[in-house]
Amino acid sequence: MAATPISPEELEELREAFVKIDVDNSGFISKDELTELFKAANLALPGYRIREIVQEFTKTSDQLSFDEFTQIVHGLKSSEVAKTFRKAINKKEGIRNVAGTSEQSGTQHSYSEEEKVAFVNWINKALEKDADCKHILPMDPNTDDLFTAMGDGIILCKMINLSVADTIDERTINKKKLTPFTIQENLNLALNSASAIGCHVVNIGAEDLKEGRQHLVLGLLWQVIKIGLFADIELSKNEALVALLRDGESLEDLMKLSPEELLLRWANYHLEDSGYGKINNFSSDIKFSIWRQTFDSKAYFNLLNQVAPKGDEEGIPPIAIDMSGIREKEDLKRAECMLDQADRLGCRQFVMPADVVRGNPKLNLAFVANLFNKYPALKKPENQDIDWSSIEGETREERTFRNWMNSLGVNPRVNHLYGDIDDAIVIFQLYEKIKVPVDWDRVNKPPYPKLGSNMKKLENCNYAVELGKKEAKFSLVGIAGQDLNEGNKTLTLALLWQLMRRYTLNILEELGDGQKVTDDTIVSWVNDMLTQAGKSTISSFKDGSISSSMPVLDLIDAIQPGSIRYDLLKTEDLTEEEKLNNAKYAISMARKIGARVYALPEDLVEVKPKMVMTVFACLMARGMKRA
Repeated sequence: MAATPISPEELEELREAFVKIDVDNSGFISKDELTELFKAANLALPGYRIREIVQEFTKTSDQLSFDEFTQIVHGLKSSEVAKTFRKAINKKEGIRNVAGTSEQSGTQHSYSEEEKVAFVNWINKALEKDADCKHILPMDPNTDDLFTAMGDGIILCKMINLSVADTIDERTINKKKLTPFTIQENLNLALNSASAIGCHVVNIGAEDLKEGRQHLVLGLLWQVIKIGLFADIELSKNEALVALLRDGESLEDLMKLSPEELLLRWANYHLEDSGYGKINNFSSDIKFSIWRQTFDSKAYFNLLNQVAPKGDEEGIPPIAIDMSGIREKEDLKRAECMLDQADRLGCRQFVMPADVVRGNPKLNLAFVANLFNKYPALKKPENQDIDWSSIEGETREERTFRNWMNSLGVNPRVNHLYGDIDDAIVIFQLYEKIKVPVDWDRVNKPPYPKLGSNMKKLENCNYAVELGKKEAKFSLVGIAGQDLNEGNKTLTLALLWQLMRRYTLNILEELGDGQKVTDDTIVSWVNDMLTQAGKSTISSFKDGSISSSMPVLDLIDAIQPGSIRYDLLKTEDLTEEEKLNNAKYAISMARKIGARVYALPEDLVEVKPKMVMTVFACLMARGMKRA
């Protein structure tokens, strides 16, 4: 029973469905759980067929993995079966169906009304003082205001900047006297900038946002909000997280944890300290499943009481949490009492009482992340034998590669560049993106056995290097599978750069009817465009003039005449600050005219040849589309 193609968008829906079925948060579905699902959903399948499906996928185990689950769902060809399946899931979780279906899968799209309300309230609060949003805000969470408001791109641009500061140069956002053309520019800017910070936007276009397609709008907004909520939940930005180290663990072990895992560790730290006890752990394969039925309002009461300011620090007044509501017997009323206390901390965002009781995974995750960001209540350990110098922040190059991979929808999402690709599963997905075939039968897939797990990962890494040498024809001299497995930074980045470069060149070759593209090809095209526009040319991607960003800005203006406002720029005798100011404008303008640029402004100022090459290549792709 072969699986039909699964779009990344539908894969996310199936993951959420899997979480809803996986009630014990084990990361697997048992035979009984699957059978009960079919019965509860009233699927149009006879009992013998259900038994056949169960037997077919549990020949070697009593449990089903997520991959097997997707095969089952997509193996059910009947549209009535699929329709009934979605109806059963939606009925249980209060999800609204959306008119229309996916062209790829035929699956009806849906969205969560609760998530819409939560996101509207979050945006209203976050942007309430922004003068550029007064024509839209506040939005009414009980209407479809959100889907209309997203249509001009301004809200999305602002939310991106709130999540990752300075991603978008405010000078490039069209704010007044909007026309269909300037709205299109805003949406291009927003989508390409979202991609640059690691959002998966492959199946989302400007038209989708203009038309307010609910499931796509909410899906993109959740990605943007989540990136902002998780921004500081890492050791390099919050060394006090070292307090969460457990006996026998090294600093490296803690640094490998995802933001979701750190949040759960943080909650357990405070709950155990309160005497409430440790909440259940979760599957590392489906990280977001931890928020389903992991917390109830009693756990939240204790967590709030632990992190609320006690008045120990100078200038911070104490906030007493009224714990009487924890004795309320009715679930919804107890959750409401808890949220009243969260409101005293200014942390009532994202969840309603029903979301706490149901355990909505996204909204509870967001609630806990926001609480952590405001009241971590952790102190950096003293007098411990900790090598603080080993806590290194992410370099620009590492961040660029990580965001690029995540924007392509790799699974699992990459939070820590080296630790999250040490089994090469993500690398194999990148090979497929550049049209290098992967024999998945040779790949060891998670979950790995407790004993010998690293050997399985190493086998994958050896195969990844083999593919790079034999199939992709990469230059991997001196690189072995062990280097990827152990996270050798220099050698891992060398492979990732070649993957990103090939991906970029493949786009150009597709636009050029298969003609081979080299660095010289790109430089020649750039100079032809600059010459035609009467601008100065470049000698290479190392040309010193690029530090001013003027060659990039001139090329953008050549591709879309009149788009660059030169009156906003300084072009001669530039200070470092003025160069960076030009570069921020250049990167945002490139995205605004439709180029999906991942490089950062600093890459232009410092004339980093590799990243400079990607900027010009992306602009070349945009220019070729115009032609």
